[in-house]
Amino acid sequence: MILGSAKVVLFSTMVFSRTSHQGEPEIVPKNFWLMKSEPSTFSIDDLRRSPNQTTSWDGVRNYQARNFMRAMTVGDHVLFYHSNADPPAVVGIAKVVKTAYPDSTQFDKRDKHYDPASIPSQPRWDMVDIKYMKAFRRPLTLDELRMDTKLKGMVLLQKGSRLSVQPVTPLEWKHIIALAKE
Repeated sequence: MILGSAKVVLFSTMVFSRTSHQGEPEIVPKNFWLMKSEPSTFSIDDLRRSPNQTTSWDGVRNYQARNFMRAMTVGDHVLFYHSNADPPAVVGIAKVVKTAYPDSTQFDKRDKHYDPASIPSQPRWDMVDIKYMKAFRRPLTLDELRMDTKLKGMVLLQKGSRLSVQPVTPLEWKHIIALAKE
C-alpha cells in the first residue's frame, strides 16, 4: 500500500467472524501494531483510568508513523510499549476504536505539538483512538525481546528504529502474547 510518498507494508491476517464462548460473533483483528509512549507522559495505567478506558493518540509528528496510523482499522490490536522507561518494555494491549482523523493539537498554538505549517483545510497530522484491553502480568523488556530469536526481524528491534507507531507481524504478535502468558 502506498500512502503519500512512503511505502507502507502491512502484515495482515484474514478477517473473519468466529463465535465467542458467549455465542456472540467476534471479529478477529486485521492488523497488529506497536505504539510507544513514555510512561511519565502517558502510561498503560493512564489509559486504563481514562474515560471509557479510551484516548486519542495525538502528537505524532513523523510522516511514516502518521501513515501507519492512517492504515489502522477499527478492531486492530496494539502492543502498548513504555519507551524511555527503566527498562523499556511492552506492557499491555489496546485496540483501535476510531480510525485516523485530524490531530487537533497541530492547530493549537499553546500545545507542544503545534505545527504552524498545518492548516485546518489541509491537516498534516492525524490521530487515532485506542481503548485499553489489558496490562500484562509482567513487562516484556526490550532486552528480553532482543534475545528472542523468533523476534529478530521485528521493527522495534532493528538498529536505529525509533518510530512511535509501527507494524507487528501476526507471528510476532502471537509470540509476544505467548511470552506475556508465561
